[in-house]
Amino acid sequence: MPTQINLVQESFAKVAPISEQAAIIFYDRLFEVAPTVKAMFPVDMKEQRKKLVTTLAVVVNGLGNLESVLPAASALAKRHVSYGAKAEHYPVVGGALLWTLEKGLGAAWTPDVAAAWTAAYTTLSGYMISEAYGSTQAAD
Repeated sequence: MPTQINLVQESFAKVAPISEQAAIIFYDRLFEVAPTVKAMFPVDMKEQRKKLVTTLAVVVNGLGNLESVLPAASALAKRHVSYGAKAEHYPVVGGALLWTLEKGLGAAWTPDVAAAWTAAYTTLSGYMISEAYGSTQAAD
């Protein structure tokens, strides 16, 4: 796990300089693969893109001490319920995130980096789903 955490943190650091562009790519991809979720977002996405990048940075930086980010992840998950987010949206968001990272990292997106991000997202989204909808949904 420490190796995977390092891979996630190092690769995120490479994307950070283009984070604004990466956030645009992410939401474009999300709305392309799941057009129905677009209604959950504001028309002006500038603040939303900033929130995404800030949240990702907090989570990525906190991966070495996951307990430090779990309360914020729980609160975020519960807030998303009120926006209309459902458990089945999490894998779609994860797919858009991985796709965006692959585009942003280019040759630096290796199978090991992909596996590390997948593990991190799966762990965190599983936790968020169980916090927001109860553990019965997490198993689906």
